[in-house]
Amino acid sequence: MAATSGKSVLFVCLGNICRSPIAEAVFRKMATEAGVVDKWRIDSAATSTYEIGNAPDHRGLACMTRHQVPMTHVARQVTKDDFMSFEFILCMDENNLSDLNRKAESVKNRRAKIELLGAYDPQKQLIIKDPYYGSDEDFEKVYEQCQRCCKAFLESNS
Repeated sequence: MAATSGKSVLFVCLGNICRSPIAEAVFRKMATEAGVVDKWRIDSAATSTYEIGNAPDHRGLACMTRHQVPMTHVARQVTKDDFMSFEFILCMDENNLSDLNRKAESVKNRRAKIELLGAYDPQKQLIIKDPYYGSDEDFEKVYEQCQRCCKAFLESNS
């Protein structure tokens, strides 16, 4: 897909079934409520191949349902094209960041700015921990962090 004239953001985590689809859904809802969703291309992806083709984790879906945030996503892996077509690639932890930076090295004409989503957290919680082996409370914490970070990211790019 060619780069559009609008803004674009790709949220990334390890498997693309917990943190990144939550961030994508939260950001999409915020952009919709702010009346700017048409100006954005919003997606999420994985650094790994573990969950390709799978739906988001049922605990994440339950959390999003509780907060009335629509979430439909099928897990996919980051592609070379993503580094060329997205303006921002926002990831969840240091492992995602090093994987993305390593993959980006092989992309000649990349334009994506690769950052931790947590860099936007007003509460300075840099890392959004993987809730996969955790509890419903861990998914709730991911949701709250994504809310804060996405709000600050949207405000800094509007």
